[in-house]
Amino acid sequence: MAAWAIITGASSGIGWATAKAMAADGYHLYLLARRKDRLESLQKEIQKDHPQIKIKIALVDVTKASEVDAFFQREATDLNAVEVLVNNAGLAKGAEKVQTASYADWDLMIDTNIRGLLYFTRGILPFFIKKNSGHIMNIGSVAGRWVYPGGAVYAATKHAVRVISEGLRMDLLGHNIRVTNIEPGMVNTEFSKVRFDDQAKADKVYENMKPLKAEDVAESIVWCLKRPQHVNIQELVIFPTDQAAITMVHRKEQGV
Repeated sequence: MAAWAIITGASSGIGWATAKAMAADGYHLYLLARRKDRLESLQKEIQKDHPQIKIKIALVDVTKASEVDAFFQREATDLNAVEVLVNNAGLAKGAEKVQTASYADWDLMIDTNIRGLLYFTRGILPFFIKKNSGHIMNIGSVAGRWVYPGGAVYAATKHAVRVISEGLRMDLLGHNIRVTNIEPGMVNTEFSKVRFDDQAKADKVYENMKPLKAEDVAESIVWCLKRPQHVNIQELVIFPTDQAAITMVHRKEQGV
């Protein structure tokens, strides 16, 4: 029987690409996000290419514990077949220094990147523990290791993802449940547009360099999932070749 996977934040970027990559690898999918039209488009696209794949979509705001709990209660019978949780929902909002940043931006990052990940992890663990198998795939960031100006709170949330991942492995020791933290560098998705709420500023981030694509990260996620059961890729840091460190980016001269 084919395994199922839950992917949060599936309506764009890494979540979207991961859904397509996992479908190609034979996983049935729960696709979760807040944008129904995007989820329906993704569902149609996947089923056109892979008609054998079963897909369920659900509108869930990961920042609201009541919505997360309702999802797990509603789907409890079918969740026994889930083998993978991809905690992908996350964002950066704003790039102001701490002294001028917005409380609302901080709250949104903390609620999405930390609380949302915890809510979904807590929700799936009873199913994983009962059957003594499962894989939690957390989408962190290189900001979970290194900090940069204007990114203190975003980096703090991704440091939290790293710490939670480490603590989970300890708490789950003996339950045959794997935990992986994927930490990408610059990936050209909606990430910067959401952060700045400005397409021109977003485009500037990736100007004259070659960032990662969402598909690059998705491919790495599937690779981790396909390791033998006794192998757990605990952390995977992925930079584009044009990025040597979190604040070091090689940009080609225009016209070259």
